[in-house]
Amino acid sequence: MRFESPRNKSVSPRTRRLRLVGALGAVLAAALVTGCGQDSGGTSSATSEAAKVMPNQSTSPSSSVSGSPTSTAQLTEDQAKRKETLSAVKVTFSKAATTAVGEVSGGKLTELELEGVDDSSSASPSADASGSASPSASASASPGGSTSPSPSGSSAGPQWKAEVVEENGTAHIVTIDAVSGKVLDSKPDDDQSESDKQQMADRIAKAKQTPQQAAKVATDKKKGTVTSVKLDENDSQALVWQVDVVTEDWKKTTFDVDADNGKITNEEVDND
Repeated sequence: MRFESPRNKSVSPRTRRLRLVGALGAVLAAALVTGCGQDSGGTSSATSEAAKVMPNQSTSPSSSVSGSPTSTAQLTEDQAKRKETLSAVKVTFSKAATTAVGEVSGGKLTELELEGVDDSSSASPSADASGSASPSASASASPGGSTSPSPSGSSAGPQWKAEVVEENGTAHIVTIDAVSGKVLDSKPDDDQSESDKQQMADRIAKAKQTPQQAAKVATDKKKGTVTSVKLDENDSQALVWQVDVVTEDWKKTTFDVDADNGKITNEEVDND
C-alpha cells in the first residue's frame, strides 16, 4: 500500500495579498471614522467656547445709541422744562422790556420774568422728561370741534410777565405773549398798599442801573438767555437787580447786580 504525503494547507501568496489589503482597508476606514468623530467633537467644542466669548447679537445696532450724551433723558425735570419753554420763545428779554415800558407812560421796568421756566404757571407748556412739547400746549377744543377762546390775559404758550412802575410808585402788570410779542393784558396792580407804592417809588429813584444794563453785566459774565430781572433788596438791604441766566446746558445762574454801580455782588448756580 502506497501512502501519499498530506496536502499542503498553506495559503497561496495571492490570497495572502488580498487578505492583507482587506485588513488594511478596514483599519484605514476605522481610522477615518475615528478622526471624523474627533474633528466633529473638536468643532463642537470650539463652537461652544466661542459662544461663551461672543455676546448674543440679536439686538439691533440702533439700540447702542440710545444712551448717547445728547439724550434729553439725562436732563433733570427743571432743565427739561427750561429747554421746552425757551425753545418756543421768539421774543427776547430786551424786546419784551421795551414793549412793557411802552404800555405805561413814564413808567420804569422793575421786574420782567419769563413764566414757565422755573415755576408751575399754568401758562407754560407742560414738560416731560424727554423735553418734547406736550399736547396740552395747544389751544383747548370744545366737544363740537371748535377751538374755545383763551381767557383774557392767558395764552397757551410762554409769556413774559412785567411790572412797570410810575414815578409815584403805582405798579402796572403787563403780560406779553413770548411768541408773537403781543400784549395780552395791562392793568394796575390792585394789591398795592400806600406803603408798597412808597417803597417802589424810592427804589426806582435810587436805581442808577437800568434792567437792560444789569442783564448785560450778567450775560457778559456767563453767556446765556436772560429769563428774569427783578429790582429787589438783598440780605444786606442793598438794592440789586436779580438776573436769571439760563446757559446752554439748561442750568440757571442767578446774579445779584448792584443797582448803583453795576457790579456783581453774588452769583448762585442752580444745578437742578
